[in-house]
Amino acid sequence: MRLRVLMEPRRGASYEQILALARTTEEAGFDAFFRSDHYLGIDAGDPSYVPTDSWVTLAGLAVQTSRVQLGTLMTASTFRLPGPLAIAVATVHAMSGGRVELGIGAGWYEREHRSFGIPFPPVGERFDRLEEQLSVITGLWSTPPGGRFSYHGKHYQVDECANFPAVQAGARPRVIIGGVGPRRTPGLAARFADEFNSGLGGDDAGRFANFRRICAGHGRDPDTVRLSTTLPVCCGATAAEARRRAESLGEPGARLLSQGVVGTPADVLARLERFGAMGVDTVYFHLYDPVDLDHVRLLGQEVLPDAA
Repeated sequence: MRLRVLMEPRRGASYEQILALARTTEEAGFDAFFRSDHYLGIDAGDPSYVPTDSWVTLAGLAVQTSRVQLGTLMTASTFRLPGPLAIAVATVHAMSGGRVELGIGAGWYEREHRSFGIPFPPVGERFDRLEEQLSVITGLWSTPPGGRFSYHGKHYQVDECANFPAVQAGARPRVIIGGVGPRRTPGLAARFADEFNSGLGGDDAGRFANFRRICAGHGRDPDTVRLSTTLPVCCGATAAEARRRAESLGEPGARLLSQGVVGTPADVLARLERFGAMGVDTVYFHLYDPVDLDHVRLLGQEVLPDAA
């Protein structure tokens, strides 16, 4: 099973803290270091939260790490236009030597959009825009040199683009799409994604079964798509240590951890075994304290070697 670290800092994190966490993730043997794409934290009213931009920080990590995959879970499509996003992601992909993956979604955090003056259309329009963005991004990445790419949608238009991001043939960034919705999210994943993520908590087995049915309807072999899930984790060498880690995150952390695991490495492994029985091949450990490097080391030492 592919195990990854997903950073969701409770109060934000400086670039130096993000770099230290990414390097510890790499040293501990994990497959990837991902970060959320948010400008507010798990407590929307927390004035101490320090925002950073996901793709700016990932560009730094691209040249200051050497092995781990890097990416977002999930980039909010509302934050960026599709052409510039395609160029930014491809640039970081090249900087990293081909280690970048793009997780992308429709965006959901309305307070965050209001706080930074970002338009927040109704949910139907957000999904319409996401669908068009995926068409533009994958079109720009897949058009061969010397070709032209055009797209004429309701929200985005591309006219005879002849200048494409530098992605090697067959080595474009992988695309990850996921969430809890039963229709549009898995439908877009069946059409565009290399990986379907079931989101945070809930009925993973049901979401995967639904995704497989939708793939069949689109003529897509579901076995060509990775299946992943996101698992909030507070692990300790003892149950008491795990509880102390969880308590340090306060009520917002407790709310998210209620969908995950607070316990020993054996408890985490038991949950991973359940995911494996569902066909999951990739799990993102959702971590909320960016400066607790010993937490990552413990997971690397006591969970990673025994994960199926």
